[in-house]
Amino acid sequence: MPATLVTPTNYWPDTACAKAFWGQHELPAYHELLADTAQWLDPQPRDRWLDLGCGCGELTRTLWEKSGGRISEIASLDCAATNEQAIAKLRLSLRPAPGDRIRFVHADFSNGLSSWEDERFDGIVSGLAIQYAECYSEELGQWTMSAYDHLLCEVHRVLRVGGRFVFSVNVPEPAWAKVGLRSLSGVFRAPRPARYLKNMLRMYRYGRWLTHEARRGRFHYLPVEQVVDHLHGAGFTDVQHRLTYCRQAILVRCRK
Repeated sequence: MPATLVTPTNYWPDTACAKAFWGQHELPAYHELLADTAQWLDPQPRDRWLDLGCGCGELTRTLWEKSGGRISEIASLDCAATNEQAIAKLRLSLRPAPGDRIRFVHADFSNGLSSWEDERFDGIVSGLAIQYAECYSEELGQWTMSAYDHLLCEVHRVLRVGGRFVFSVNVPEPAWAKVGLRSLSGVFRAPRPARYLKNMLRMYRYGRWLTHEARRGRFHYLPVEQVVDHLHGAGFTDVQHRLTYCRQAILVRCRK
């Protein structure tokens, strides 16, 4: 008889977890990831984009700035309600002022993107997020890939033909210590070194939790060949990829 799952620990919706990851934009490894992702983003005037797992909105900011403020819509989606505050603060800092062209959507993408119609978006971006789409099968008594595959199919569905999907995911068994060591150099440039160190340690702790859950099959730190196979299975083409984030993440670009 399949085992019944004890309700697993889930830090993602927690305010403390969300705020810890707000500080990751100060880390050198994240600077590398953000810069590499930005190189592969090409938002055009009047485009509509989705920032999937937006966090505090660094990729939303990048889309807005790269479009020169001429993008029609950015929907910034996250499972942590606290991130609505971060997106509201971001909107106030942008020029030209985006008004309601940037909006926060509180949702768990493990359940898909059913609130949007087919071919809604010109592009979708996601930073170290889609790997956390999770589904537990009571029948099998184990975590499965079904939510991950369903999410990729949903991303494909809501993209227009020719639409771009740019995202990053962690490599198998990411070396969080390597990211931490690279980050130590940033403490001397941080405006608030104590907060910088605190956030760095928090992220290291959450990283250990994530790796543990990935080993159980709950989260999906996959070899790049498997990532590509799942994308092809969902219907994506023209798949390109590279390593970034101290070589602890895979950056991917593909099209519908």
